[in-house]
Amino acid sequence: MIKKPAIILVITILITSIASSQVKIIFDTDHGGDADDLGALVMLHNLHNSGECELLAVMAWSTEEYVIPAMDAVNRFYGNPDIPMGVRSHHSHYTDWNYNKPIADALPWKLKNSDVPLAVDLYREILSKQEDNSVRIVTVGPLANIKDLLMSGPDRHSDLTGKELIEKKVEKFVIMGGRFPFGDWEWNFSGDMPGVTRYVLENLTVPVVFSGYEIGLVIHTGPRLHELDPGHPLYVGYKHFSKYASWMQDRYREGRITPNASYDQTAVLYAVRGGIGKYWDKVENGYCVADDNGGNIWVETDEPTNHAYLVLIKDPEEMADIIYSIKLENIADR
Repeated sequence: MIKKPAIILVITILITSIASSQVKIIFDTDHGGDADDLGALVMLHNLHNSGECELLAVMAWSTEEYVIPAMDAVNRFYGNPDIPMGVRSHHSHYTDWNYNKPIADALPWKLKNSDVPLAVDLYREILSKQEDNSVRIVTVGPLANIKDLLMSGPDRHSDLTGKELIEKKVEKFVIMGGRFPFGDWEWNFSGDMPGVTRYVLENLTVPVVFSGYEIGLVIHTGPRLHELDPGHPLYVGYKHFSKYASWMQDRYREGRITPNASYDQTAVLYAVRGGIGKYWDKVENGYCVADDNGGNIWVETDEPTNHAYLVLIKDPEEMADIIYSIKLENIADR
């Protein structure tokens, strides 16, 4: 017979083992523009709630007035109101076609942009508390927050520079951005911020895996969300985006959610579940060179580098089913 203290010890060891094996994620997003940022955030909440990952923090590249209220509303909807958020700047603006305000209007929230710390400060605080080489940073928007972190100096959270903190605490970056093996322009590599992507890629020394524009472009999700309750954040966000985003209007049919590319959701899927040889292959022995205006090219090398990019090998419709299954996990309970 196993005595009670032994059982408790075994349970404690199991719980500790599970916690230590969880993927630790910091999510950096331009939430409010394209609906796939919302889809990616919802995926992370479901993966967090199921124990597949630990969502350490959410960083907003966007400074749109309702970006923090909207993400706070989503966090609360999924039962995670304490996940910290940061914003790139406390100077805000309002964009009427963004889906941030409709989500904030539909769901309870408490935090405004001015209530949360700057993303660079929150990055430093969160990273300083993590085990070495333990954090995966997933970026699905322009990279200004990462540039700010790289350029940051010692503070009350750490005596290390931002570059040193990244090198010590970050296992890898998963960056949704660019086109591979080359492309003239892509929004996340542009952000109307010339030189930001080039600076970041030239200064990151940890592994970086790119999920390029071409992967998410062919994986279409959205229409199944029309069956959700009209008060669900996915329904509210995707329907508003389908109707009001300028690049969606030519395909919009009144009252319906339009099929949309799933760029950001592929980055989340890879960051948490991997899937090399199952969902995609990984091209290595090269590096991504970014120009100052949103373009990039892959340069092959004879030796391994810290850069790699994904190539989709699974049928796009099957990939859409996988993404839907994560976004709609436990939906009957909500």
